[in-house]
Amino acid sequence: MTTSRPSFQAWMILVIGVLTQMAATLAITGPAFLIPYMHADLDFTLTQAGTVAAAPSFGLILTLIAWGAFADRYGERLAMTLGIGLTALASAAAVAVVDSPVRMVIIIVASGAAAASVNSASGRVVMGWFPRHRRGLAMGIRQMSQPLGTGIAAVTVPPVAAAGGFPAYLWFVAAVTGALAIVCFALVRNPPPQVPTRAEVADLERRNPSEPAATADDHTDHEEVEPTSAGEGRARPSSVFNPYRGDSFLWRIHAVSALLVTPQFAFSTYGLVWLIAVQGIGASAAGAIVAAAQIVGALGRMVVGGLSDRTGSRVGLMRVVAIAAVVLVAAIAFLSLTQMPVVAAIVFVLASAVSVADNGLAFASVAEAAGPRWSGKAMGAQNTGQFVMSALLGPGFGALVTAFGYPVSFGLIALAPLLSLGIIPRRDIDRIT
Repeated sequence: MTTSRPSFQAWMILVIGVLTQMAATLAITGPAFLIPYMHADLDFTLTQAGTVAAAPSFGLILTLIAWGAFADRYGERLAMTLGIGLTALASAAAVAVVDSPVRMVIIIVASGAAAASVNSASGRVVMGWFPRHRRGLAMGIRQMSQPLGTGIAAVTVPPVAAAGGFPAYLWFVAAVTGALAIVCFALVRNPPPQVPTRAEVADLERRNPSEPAATADDHTDHEEVEPTSAGEGRARPSSVFNPYRGDSFLWRIHAVSALLVTPQFAFSTYGLVWLIAVQGIGASAAGAIVAAAQIVGALGRMVVGGLSDRTGSRVGLMRVVAIAAVVLVAAIAFLSLTQMPVVAAIVFVLASAVSVADNGLAFASVAEAAGPRWSGKAMGAQNTGQFVMSALLGPGFGALVTAFGYPVSFGLIALAPLLSLGIIPRRDIDRIT
């Protein structure tokens, strides 16, 4: 494969993608940090406050695939600019209904639905601008934006609300997302079409012998090669070619990601409680451990993405991550039997980091296998599956702990990455390069 360096434009697009995703994350996760304020100052019941906090995620789930399809058809620049701009407008509009839980939920749902554009389009544009040997690193960096955005929300949202109430938070989100909408419109450029050279085709066919590729000499903007059952390639319009029908790769990556994301949401939702209730760690120290785990996890996404570029295999490294997840989640289950706070803190940080390490690998694999005409929809489907799993895991894991306790519950969670080992594909598929 070519080892050409990513252009300055590519790195600039990556920075904008990270910042825009962080702004969208601020809009989506911010209300969760205002539940105490809504309950005490706005006289919302806990149920009403919790519904407002969950509203952006609900809107996100509804529109992820639709925004991905929009980006596939109209380009990433328009999708990112329009989506993050509408997020700003919805946040500003919510100021007028801040005293009404019902109206607030409706507008916050709309805000989350608009912010979903960034999840699909920013990943798509990063994948399009970077060559294959740097996509893993680029997507690892891009995926750091979500935990970083959540961390920034945790630090900034409570003091902003304390100073000016819920309207101050809404204006804060409107200002940040509005500024990013202007940046996206001014600086984001849709990636150029990526067509392999003959040397690259030889390498692609070596890695994917069942899928012949078209070269720059016989490629047009309207044709894409689809493998037939006999192993021969035939050209057909790329807008018609459906990578979900050509093979099971995308379906398997979606399933693997849903399984591997299970420990991630178990730790992020119940990790703090586990450290305090089971290990006897003080609330402040436990919060610091959870924060450290988030930082290490964000860095881990970047490191693992870079390793996938060096090794030349996303799915091979995904298998290593899955094995590590089985071991470390099982260790958490074992540690739940007794109090070993120092060991538990170390293992918790490692387990949390490993639980998110596959994220960039999975998104890079999905985008590459989907190809330029389907990557937006495929990444939207990938995101949707993960958010649905997180929504189910919240009450589901809580019910497990209530019924069986932490040791058995985490033992059952360890089965998820174990099951993924039988689903992870054996080799990568790349329809972008």
